[in-house]
Amino acid sequence: MPRKTAAPPPPPQESIVDVDVSTEMQGSFLEYAYSVIYSRALPDARDGLKPVQRRILYQMDQMGLRPDRGHVKSARVVGEVMGRLHPHGDGAIYDAMVRMAQSFALRLPLVDGHGNFGSLDDGPAASRYTEARLTAAALAMTADLGEDVVDLVPNYDNQLTQPEVLPSALPNLLVNGASGIAVGMATNMPPHNLTEVVAAARHLIAHPEATLEELMRFVPGPDLPEGGKIVGLDGIREAYETGRGSFRTRATARVENVTARKKGLVVTELPYMVGPERVMEKIRDAVSARKLQGVSNVQDLTDRHHGLRLVIEIKNGFNPEAVLEQLYRLTPMEESFGINNVALVDGQPRTLGLKELLEVYVGHRLTVVRRRTAFRLARAKERAHLVDGLLLAIADIDEVIQVIRSSDDAEAARTRLMAIFDLDEDQADYILALRLRRLTKFSRIELEQERDELVRTIEELQEILDSDARLREVVSDELAQVAKDHGTPRRTVLLTSAKGDGKAAAAAAAVPLEVPDDPCWVLLSGTGLVARTADAETPSRTGPRAAHDAVAHAVPATARGQVAAVTSAGRLVRLEVLDVPGLPATTTAPGLSGGAPVTELVPLEGDERVVGLARLDDDAPPLAVATAHGVVKRVGGDRPANKDSWQVISLRDGDAVVGSGHARDTDKLVLITSDAQLLRFDAATVRAQGRAGQGVAGVRLGEGARLLHLGVVRDEDVSASVVVTIAGTSDALPGTVPGSAKVTPLDRYPAKGRATGGVRAHRFLRGEDSLQLAWVGQEPARAVGSGGQAVTLPDVDERRDGSGHTLPAPVTAIG
Repeated sequence: MPRKTAAPPPPPQESIVDVDVSTEMQGSFLEYAYSVIYSRALPDARDGLKPVQRRILYQMDQMGLRPDRGHVKSARVVGEVMGRLHPHGDGAIYDAMVRMAQSFALRLPLVDGHGNFGSLDDGPAASRYTEARLTAAALAMTADLGEDVVDLVPNYDNQLTQPEVLPSALPNLLVNGASGIAVGMATNMPPHNLTEVVAAARHLIAHPEATLEELMRFVPGPDLPEGGKIVGLDGIREAYETGRGSFRTRATARVENVTARKKGLVVTELPYMVGPERVMEKIRDAVSARKLQGVSNVQDLTDRHHGLRLVIEIKNGFNPEAVLEQLYRLTPMEESFGINNVALVDGQPRTLGLKELLEVYVGHRLTVVRRRTAFRLARAKERAHLVDGLLLAIADIDEVIQVIRSSDDAEAARTRLMAIFDLDEDQADYILALRLRRLTKFSRIELEQERDELVRTIEELQEILDSDARLREVVSDELAQVAKDHGTPRRTVLLTSAKGDGKAAAAAAAVPLEVPDDPCWVLLSGTGLVARTADAETPSRTGPRAAHDAVAHAVPATARGQVAAVTSAGRLVRLEVLDVPGLPATTTAPGLSGGAPVTELVPLEGDERVVGLARLDDDAPPLAVATAHGVVKRVGGDRPANKDSWQVISLRDGDAVVGSGHARDTDKLVLITSDAQLLRFDAATVRAQGRAGQGVAGVRLGEGARLLHLGVVRDEDVSASVVVTIAGTSDALPGTVPGSAKVTPLDRYPAKGRATGGVRAHRFLRGEDSLQLAWVGQEPARAVGSGGQAVTLPDVDERRDGSGHTLPAPVTAIG
């Protein structure tokens, strides 16, 4: 008989619900938007952290990654955070941890990173290659978490708990700033100085009705991690009032001599979150597009020991200050920062001004300290209660022991102790769990001291809870300690002028881009420095000089012209005036300031040295040169146009040029020899020759003598000129023995004919046998040592053949 099969079950009833698409999209989008705003993109106004940042710090604190312990792999931290607290990918977690470790992103980093955590131009290494631990500042963020100071909420799978907000003993949101993009809103907050923010918060604690102007006396503006300059404070004032505003940041740059011939801009601080690679790329693009002029090269010399150093070389003929203004305008060396203080307050996004941000933070700290105080008070009372019971037991310890020994079990012992000694259950359990070694006389003394201390602690904690003023005082004192432990000086300079650095910026903007071909003077100092003046004023003791060194030679020129260096080998070496460092026009003391060694600008051979400067313009008088063998020559204007150097006198073997100067026919030539002979005669007696000539006899030298100095003096300046001679011994090296000096008016020496022996200019003292140095020029004369330091010369001596006065130090140059 066939079996009957069961009938198939009826098909399930389908339920189709008609939903309006626009309504569904609107509801889903709002849920997504709220999730992004609350759980991802915006920081909490209380601790200044986004959820991922808060979870990272909390988990690292739970892992014991404190500053006094070793680093651990970043990948381990990321894994722990992802597995326990943060239901998102490891990339987002690691990126958030990296940012908290970057000193250029945060004013007070919260993670101590070990390894490559990236730079402004490059990303970090993978998490498996880097290590991390908390910084001391991060410990202040997580301090007292175990004392019920904040609410704990379930994690994403309800298996663990995490803090809803960190205690945040430091005002992290203002100090480190924040940035994030949510749905329909964004936040962008700059970092501030911890010490300044704490000072403002303490003022607000003491004066809750404080105005914004009062708070801005403590917090004048942001303080960026990399320093730089903030230009214009109006936008900052608006942001502190309304929560929205903007300001411009500028790089910090100074003009330096990057080489002996070139000036450059050395950038040591860049705007917030701007890297040197980005600046260099923009500079190259602007130069290629012919928008930026005057830049010849740019290189990044940044290292971890000296910090940022971006060197921008300036072409000769361009004003560095004007080029810097171009760089501010065309490159990220000047950037705008838009402030948008959006943060979560009670779970809702709000735009907050400076006072509102401080009020939220101060309110949070008052709550944290109040809850911590209540927790500590409860613990102190519990402990005091146990100590009271223990003291009762110790007072009659023999009977306590007898009761315990005679009881059948712990429950019976507990009940009997409670009945006999008037204890509660907690005290009885504590006595039953007590070790016998605590029952000594010393332990009783300790317990009495502990009881007294607990009584005082309970009174102090209760006072804090009962008095709002006392609670505010505690919060204020703790903030002051945080500022003392973690505060650093301000790094960012605040400039009120929208044009930049006040009058200096306005003056820089007015400077022409290219150096005009203005008249100037090229100066050579006694110690071998060369420089040019900023104007055509005749260099004198009131000209552009410095308190060290002395001017030995000076020739007029123009800023875009040429001069020549006269060398001891009888050569003229062409020198571009633009290559010579300029002097400030405001310096007024004798000597050179800011010059460069002439040996770096003039190529020399062997023992060749520079003995003077010469003009190369068409109106220059003949150049007079004199050699150590007493030969004098005047060279006419025959100058090769296509050579950088050429010979102006043919020297015999062993001879060398010792001095030079432009001499008209009406000028006087003054020759001084090592045996103290001075000869003065008219320059017209030396006929101008071509470059190949060997010159004529200038002075008759005694046996073993040599020519020391050639001076060219205008006829009208003879009465205002002096002769300086310094005598010493020929056995000593020049510049090692002070010797004796004499200063005598030039008109005390009679004029004589060329090629004669001259007259005595210095009478030697005992032990002296020759002159070491000599100089002729307008007074006052100036003597310097090897380092350019001034050496005092004696007063003017009217006797032409008198002896000198002993010098206080050796002299190496006179000017």
